[in-house]
Amino acid sequence: MNSKIKIRKIQNHDINFIYKSICELENEILDFEVFEAIFNENISNPKNLYLIAENENEGLGFISFHTQNLLHHCGLVGEIQEFFIDKNYRGQGVGRLLINEILNFTEENNLKSIEVTTNKKRVENVAIYENLGFTLSHNKFTIYK
Repeated sequence: MNSKIKIRKIQNHDINFIYKSICELENEILDFEVFEAIFNENISNPKNLYLIAENENEGLGFISFHTQNLLHHCGLVGEIQEFFIDKNYRGQGVGRLLINEILNFTEENNLKSIEVTTNKKRVENVAIYENLGFTLSHNKFTIYK
């Protein structure tokens, strides 16, 4: 893996890379103005950690991580909301670098657990998350409106 990969907190000027990545992840073009408002709200929330992996030329991937105190865990829990690696950089350890930063954050902030959900259509993600140390332990049910 390229040792020139840097992980840093996402900033306002990263919005175009994040927007492009989310549109690719969701396979749709999202309303940019709505996206921008949510992006700015989320990256400014101190309970969230948004990280980008980049080399000297471009963004390679990013991860968004939201934390909250939950009664049923009797403490702080984190959930990965979005996790994207550019297709040209998958399988090269970029995702592991991002996950390692999340693990460091959870250790420093005494989180009880880390959760991640993946869409059933992304079958390959189950093996990826298990390889990163996650256990398939829950079912998630959704109502779309």
